[in-house]
Amino acid sequence: MESLSSRISSVLLLVLLGMLAGPAHAGAVFSARTLQLPGATLEQVHGEIAPAPGGGLQVRIDADRLDLPAMGWRRVPLHLDGVLQRDPEHRWLLAGALKLKSAPGGVLSDATVDLQVDVAANTLLLDLRQGVAQATVAVPLDQPTHAQIQLKKLPFGWLQGMLGTVWSGRATGGRIDALMALDQRDPGLQASGQFSISALGVDSTSGKLAAQGLGGSGRFSLDTTQGPARINLESTLRGGELLLGPIYAKLPTHAVQLSMDAEADSGALAIDRLRVGDPDALVLNGAMAFDAKGELRSLNLSRLELGLPAAYERYGKAWLATMGLHDMTARGDVEATLDLRQDGLHAFDFDTDGLDLADGDGRFAVQGLKGGLDWSRNDSRQSTDLGWQSLSIYKLVNGPARSKWQSEDGVLALQQPLSMGLLGGQVRLSQLSWSPAAAKGQRLDASLAVTGVDMTAFSRAMGWPAFPGTLGGAITGLSVSGDRIALDGGLSVNVFGGFVDVTGLSLQQPFGDNPVLAGDIALRQLDLGAITSVFDFGSITGPLDGHVSGLRLVNWQPVAFDAQLLAAQGGRISQRAVNNLTSVGGGGVAAGLQGAVLRLFKTFGYKRIGLNCRLQGSLCHMSGLEPTTDGYTIVEGSGLPHLEVIGHESDVDWPTLVRRLKAAVASGGPQVR
Repeated sequence: MESLSSRISSVLLLVLLGMLAGPAHAGAVFSARTLQLPGATLEQVHGEIAPAPGGGLQVRIDADRLDLPAMGWRRVPLHLDGVLQRDPEHRWLLAGALKLKSAPGGVLSDATVDLQVDVAANTLLLDLRQGVAQATVAVPLDQPTHAQIQLKKLPFGWLQGMLGTVWSGRATGGRIDALMALDQRDPGLQASGQFSISALGVDSTSGKLAAQGLGGSGRFSLDTTQGPARINLESTLRGGELLLGPIYAKLPTHAVQLSMDAEADSGALAIDRLRVGDPDALVLNGAMAFDAKGELRSLNLSRLELGLPAAYERYGKAWLATMGLHDMTARGDVEATLDLRQDGLHAFDFDTDGLDLADGDGRFAVQGLKGGLDWSRNDSRQSTDLGWQSLSIYKLVNGPARSKWQSEDGVLALQQPLSMGLLGGQVRLSQLSWSPAAAKGQRLDASLAVTGVDMTAFSRAMGWPAFPGTLGGAITGLSVSGDRIALDGGLSVNVFGGFVDVTGLSLQQPFGDNPVLAGDIALRQLDLGAITSVFDFGSITGPLDGHVSGLRLVNWQPVAFDAQLLAAQGGRISQRAVNNLTSVGGGGVAAGLQGAVLRLFKTFGYKRIGLNCRLQGSLCHMSGLEPTTDGYTIVEGSGLPHLEVIGHESDVDWPTLVRRLKAAVASGGPQVR
């Protein structure tokens, strides 16, 4: 790296030599509008020389503007105030104070300077100190473009100007110690040496390349003579945090090896060779590139070895959280490669001898995963096997299975049907083709069938009341567009003596924080007696038909639907069910009957029951069989005593309606008084 102290030494040397060559007598004053030095420019320079009280000469130099392009300094005011003496060995010595204003990183705002010029030894020695920070520079007088530099506890922010010449980032903290050699070339510079850092912090304008609290040591070289800055780094890091695009690392306190060759040009960064070694977690060989905005342009991992759970905790946790995968548990080892370019994914493969994964939110889990996948955009790959002991998706546990895959012409395809046991039934995946590089909406083609799934076990797994029956159906097609999965075909549940048909299913952000499920449901000839017995709602007999159109669930909570429920073939309804329907519709005592009379009968005949709810946001627009003068009919009675239940509330807050339904099921509904 280019050292600020080497540049300052050149400036001070040339200014002082000019003074010494001129009339250095008491009371001398000099000025210059512009002073052009190799690699530096001073403007509006003013100087004074006067006898010092203790001997020697008092020297004051002010420059309104100091420009050091290699350091990224522009318009930096300079003030030097010191005593110049000549010792018995004929060396020129200058000791005093140096103050810079508005320099990047606040560098040398209040420093002491000791300068020694030894013509006989052909050496200039400069020592700068401010607080605990120290920079020492040795420069041959006959080769002022070369410097040997030692930095001790130097604030890393002091190098902000230089950092800005090769990268758009900024220093945010930390200190550096270094021992290096620097050579000024035309153009550019070359530097190399060794360093150690503590609590180092840097950040980019995009926030996608950053470090915080880094500690470590190593060797480096920097070369800007060919245009873009070429950087070589061989280092050992201990502790801290590092962000490289999508990769966030929380480094351990033990040694992690990091080495790279990189090129920085106008804010863009291309890492041609990247090697990371964390003994119990990660081995990585590869390359990556970022544009000037910090966006990842390419990522090539020729070798990636992960040891879990350490690799997840240190390197994968934050990245997976951005994909909605939080607090995962992971055990096992994985080997992988990846080729991601500016025009998209070109290849990947992975292999494991045993891996257990589980999402912290319970959305998926896999145990005993063995084998791998191998895909290429352009080349054919050998077939691979991938199997598991159990696979769970949203609490639904699938049994053990083994699958065979092959990549051909950019398509990774299942080679033979895959069957898995599910809750007493079976899921059979007859066909699946995945094209990772295809256009959105054309990447996945699949078909599957579900047969004989026990609805009682399914209900328990989902935390629902136990429904008797079976689940089956066929998904004839599946498409993925962005983060949305759409399914062709449908599922049919044989339950409560009838059928519930689900069609038009789609799922957005399936593993995100707020998954969105959409679909349509049709109800056919469900036995109301069986339904009301399961939900403890009060007895109603007769068949039920209806539909729930435009159903939309966000994070599994309904936000929109249009539901219509109709029992049009008559039956019997209990007093308790009457009370509950009255409560749901916001009515009072059942119309036409006094509470005392209502208590005389346990059940009533009805001709029709109808209840509708159109949910929009948090408001349910309710209706029934037909409107009345003050509401809508929910139950149309039949026979004696003739019963009618009227709903009076047309717009009901959805949370309020849910509370009413829960109260009805839990307590048997409101009592008639």
